[in-house]
Amino acid sequence: MQHGVPRVSAAVPSEQSRQKELKKIEQYQQLVETVQSKFQAHEYTAETLALTSKLLNENPEYYTIWNYRRRLLQDVFEKELAKGATGEERDDVADQRARGLLSSAQHEILLLIKEDLTFLLPLLKTFPKCYWIWNHRAWLLQQASRHLPPATARQLWQGELALVGKMLGYDSRNFHGWGYRRTVVRALEETAQKEVEEQKCENQAGEVGTKGHSMTEEEFAYTTKMIKTNLSNFSAWHNRSQLIPKLLDERSADGATRRKMLDDEFELITQALYTDPYDQSLWFYHQHLLTTLSLKVPSKFAYVLDLTNEDRMHYLDQEIDSVKDMLDATDDCKWIYQALLTLAIQYPEIDAGNKRFSTLEMRSWLDELEKLDPLRKGRWDDWRKSLNL
Repeated sequence: MQHGVPRVSAAVPSEQSRQKELKKIEQYQQLVETVQSKFQAHEYTAETLALTSKLLNENPEYYTIWNYRRRLLQDVFEKELAKGATGEERDDVADQRARGLLSSAQHEILLLIKEDLTFLLPLLKTFPKCYWIWNHRAWLLQQASRHLPPATARQLWQGELALVGKMLGYDSRNFHGWGYRRTVVRALEETAQKEVEEQKCENQAGEVGTKGHSMTEEEFAYTTKMIKTNLSNFSAWHNRSQLIPKLLDERSADGATRRKMLDDEFELITQALYTDPYDQSLWFYHQHLLTTLSLKVPSKFAYVLDLTNEDRMHYLDQEIDSVKDMLDATDDCKWIYQALLTLAIQYPEIDAGNKRFSTLEMRSWLDELEKLDPLRKGRWDDWRKSLNL
């Protein structure tokens, strides 16, 4: 029995079912052989593209076929661009660009990209954590940035931001979606910069600025929204940790503003920890905030740039008191003991000695860790040695 449910033996398939399954396997193998033979013969045709679609619908994890599909599409893109290389066509392209229109080759490429994006949608809904679908989608949009005007590519990337927002609405902790969102945001910022540069070239008076649009503020607000929806969202916390240094730089934050950001983040994570002290993702973010206090942290990752040892002592004392308070109501959570020992390790770094902890107290925390998490006994033994306990 598992989880109180009695194990039920799987029914033995009938001969008819077995033969049906064998037939399905045979058809799949024939399809694989057909697709492979067409690519070996460099038959980059609409028929071959349709066969890869059929095969990927059967098995989206077959990454080699995704590579084949990209090779085929790239060949089509190059042929379309070659068609537009005639003298007459070049004149049309110049005129169309002046009027903000697509050339015939760009129009065909745009249609192909849109068709392939549409093909991916049902696959993405059914297999939201398949690496290869996300990879192929990103590749298509990268081709749009490469072959199409920035404004056109930006429209496609903007649509992707809406799509990934919906996907994260279905599963807010899908790290594939969060990784893809970061890719989309970077691309949107880059295409915005390209649009600005093109406008500047066309406007010699220099009325258009040289900076593109940063989405850091919007993305930071998005992490806040997603965290409030679900505290146990490691990807949202991680994204937040990556955004804050950039956000502070873009705001040209002074020392007081930076300290307020750090104080606000400690307050946010403390409230979350009191809500659910057993949530690992919350403790990881808490550990990240403590790391920003370290003398060893590079300035580009630091929240406050002018911390003194007295400041560091203040934050460590504050967190020690806060974490110790959690033990009153929650004495069976390994993360609390682990956080206390992590704080104890940070004290010598700022020449604070060990006045806040007794050796007996630290030993008791390690004893609790060994009881609560015996599978990591080797780690706790290493801590005993490093802390001379």
